[in-house]
Amino acid sequence: MNKLPAQFAEANKAGVEALLTIANTVFASAERLAALNLNTARAMLEDSVANTKALLSAKDVQELASMQATLAQPSLEKAVAYSRSIYEIATQTQGELAKVSEAQMAEMKSAMANALDQSLKNAPAGSEVAVAAVKSAIAAANSAYDNMTKAAKQVTEMAEANVAAATTATIHAVGSGSSAAKSKRSA
Repeated sequence: MNKLPAQFAEANKAGVEALLTIANTVFASAERLAALNLNTARAMLEDSVANTKALLSAKDVQELASMQATLAQPSLEKAVAYSRSIYEIATQTQGELAKVSEAQMAEMKSAMANALDQSLKNAPAGSEVAVAAVKSAIAAANSAYDNMTKAAKQVTEMAEANVAAATTATIHAVGSGSSAAKSKRSA
């Protein structure tokens, strides 16, 4: 019974540390997103000014049309890079939060196992069957949690691979389309 207040204090300390880790992770991600957005907005403004100057310098309609196609490709590539950066920040944040969650879950499992062992030591004779049933239920719950975690990781990995493939295909398709449009105009 003397260990109970110390166990609560330790659990509270671990909970506060986990919350601080989560808060720091979220703030770091928000900071990275804000920096990305600011840099992207600055680059878009600079590109818009440069593109406008280039378009205004066009001598005829054909040159203007040719410039528009040429100027569109870098903008699309930058948009894809921006989307990829946001996705990377979100994925990294999710991974860091998952680590905190897994550590908390592991600590909770350990605390529960210790509490169950302490209960077994103080349990009256004949209660071994009930304790074994509780241990079995906990093992089944842990197994289900582990399976769900593995499945979530597999889904995340598949999603990352699909996003990378879609991004590459989009860039390639737009690049091919721009090249085809240029060759039609020059013919």
